[in-house]
Amino acid sequence: MGKKTFAESILSWYRRHGRHLPWRETKDPYRVWVSEIMLQQTTVKAVTPYYDRWMKLFPDMNTLGRAPLQSVLKAWEGLGYYQRARNLRASAGIFVERFSGQIPPSYETLIRLPGFGPYTTSAVLSIAFDLPYPVLDANVRRVLMRYFLIEGNVSPNNDNLLRTNLDPLLPAKGMGDFNQALMELGALVCTPGNPQCLLCPVREGCRGLEAGEQEVIPAPKSMPSTRLEAVVAVFEQNGRFLIQQRPPTGLLAGLWEFPGGKIEPGESREQALRREMKEELGADIEVGPYLTGVTHAYTRFVVRLHVYECRLKTEPKKSGPPRRWITLRGMNRFPFPSGSVRIIRFLGNRAKNRAEEDSHTR
Repeated sequence: MGKKTFAESILSWYRRHGRHLPWRETKDPYRVWVSEIMLQQTTVKAVTPYYDRWMKLFPDMNTLGRAPLQSVLKAWEGLGYYQRARNLRASAGIFVERFSGQIPPSYETLIRLPGFGPYTTSAVLSIAFDLPYPVLDANVRRVLMRYFLIEGNVSPNNDNLLRTNLDPLLPAKGMGDFNQALMELGALVCTPGNPQCLLCPVREGCRGLEAGEQEVIPAPKSMPSTRLEAVVAVFEQNGRFLIQQRPPTGLLAGLWEFPGGKIEPGESREQALRREMKEELGADIEVGPYLTGVTHAYTRFVVRLHVYECRLKTEPKKSGPPRRWITLRGMNRFPFPSGSVRIIRFLGNRAKNRAEEDSHTR
């Protein structure tokens, strides 16, 4: 399949079958940029409500660049990979200060800014400015690996080879639509499992389909092998719960959570709780009933949180990370990691059930 046929086939299919998504209704570089950051390692279904809410809170570059970090993190709560939100705010501040709130159409400028790797830079420049930069995300890599019969894992390690094969097939114009068409093809047709090859607009030139290997290319990605067990303490006093802020750097930096930590080898959960609370709060505690368990997967490990209702026997020390006693409703003002959000949801359901039980007994 020649250059013209491949590009035109992809674009023609996209015009007929591409999904109508809110960020595709504009070429505004700011909105394109935000959507591309949100869509990294996140599904379209999950992103759509976040994108709509984000644009109400931060409708333009100036609003985002001047917004408090905690407000930005709260708006991002639940999307994961929070460094993306920090980078958005940091780069927005740079655009406001140095470029009058505009995104400059320069690869050399953007690639140096927080959160602007090769993918994001190419996506923004091609979609918003129609500049000739191809993008390679997981969907595009899968499509091209099958089309060109390139074995291995979906990995940036193959990008140079993929670009070498793709370059002769790029369109002379309409690069933004071409990039989105390839991503859409991977999302809707050339899916990880059970690809719908009969619906593919470029099936006639697909070497993977011709070899009958389209379902084994690329090789499946291995799941995180490291599993951690952790304990979480829920302290409640007069309808308020104790939360504390994580350090400003590292995993989940700056987010709020319930006190807790990893169970060390040889420890029981109760022993881990007492040790962690002594280390974190400087307080002795009484371990109460088990409340719930929460499992959350990160890129390199899976953690199981065991949540207990606890009581303080001594007052927490004044030093250490910022702490607050907050009502469940008040927690709406604080950004939490996904595991903590699920604990808050559990506590909210428990409070609701208790209120219903009280109303029935009156």
